[in-house]
Amino acid sequence: MTAPRPPTGPGPDTAPELDLRGEKCPYTFLKAKLGLEPLPPGARLRVILDDETSARDVPRSLTGAGHRVLAVEREAGISVIVVERGGA
Repeated sequence: MTAPRPPTGPGPDTAPELDLRGEKCPYTFLKAKLGLEPLPPGARLRVILDDETSARDVPRSLTGAGHRVLAVEREAGISVIVVERGGA
């Protein structure tokens, strides 16, 4: 697992990034959830996945865990999920 990278500058695409390419479910959900823990409520995290099952299941699981999925973008086998951390 690659640790979330800090933002690089102002703008909507500067949320920390968690690259989970090469990982499979259920580890992708667990690592995404752990990646959100140190962030304050309302902070955003970009999760990058290349596993099709994870791309389908992780947004649903994060929503079920109390977080808000803002976007899911898919291109060339790569999915980017933008999620906002829920309350405490």
